[in-house]
Amino acid sequence: MLKITNAKFITSAADKSGFYKTDKPVIAVSGKSNVGKSSFINMLAGQKKLARVSKDPGRTRLVNYFDFGPFVLADLPGYGFARVSKTEKQKWAHLLDDFFALKCASHVFALADIRHDPTADDKQMIEYLYYNLIPFTVIATKADKLSKAAVNRGVQNIAANFKCGSGNVIATSAQTRQGLEAVLERIEIVINLKEENVEN
Repeated sequence: MLKITNAKFITSAADKSGFYKTDKPVIAVSGKSNVGKSSFINMLAGQKKLARVSKDPGRTRLVNYFDFGPFVLADLPGYGFARVSKTEKQKWAHLLDDFFALKCASHVFALADIRHDPTADDKQMIEYLYYNLIPFTVIATKADKLSKAAVNRGVQNIAANFKCGSGNVIATSAQTRQGLEAVLERIEIVINLKEENVEN
C-alpha cells in the first residue's frame, strides 16, 4: 500500500506560464466550491493544514501544487461559486481550460458531495473530462454525514448522473478517513500506468 509521509506545498500558478513541470504523474483535484477539496487533500497527506480549509467558498483561485513523493497533486480552483464576479469566473474557466488543454494531469479526482444530486457544473466538468479523454475517478465526499445504506444510494445516484460505473465512485470522509485506502490504491494504479508509459 502506498504510504504518504511528507507531502509539502510546491507552488501556485495564476496562469499557464506558471504551471509546474515534472516527470512525476500529476493528479488533479477538481470540484465545486465548498465540496471539501482542501479537507480531502489534507486527509490524503495525513496532515491538518497542508491545504488551507476555508469556510468561505471560492478561496482557491489558483492551481496549487503539492509534492506527495511519487506523484504531484494539483488543486484546481473550485467552480460554481455564485458570489464571484463574472470576470473572476471567466479567469478561472480559462485557467482550467489551459490546464487540461496542455495535458497537465495524468488523472483527475472529481469531487462531488454524496448528500446531493450533482449540480449542472459538476455534470459539465465530467462531460469535459469524457470529451477530452482524461481519466478520472469520482470522489464522493462527506460520507460520514449519511448512514451506510444512504452512502450506497448516494454512490449509485452519482454514478447514474455521471454515466460511469459505481466502481469509479469512491465514498470518502475527511473526518473518519473512510475511503482513504481505496483512494491510495487508485493512486498506485495511476503511478504504475505512468511508469509503464515511460518505459514503452
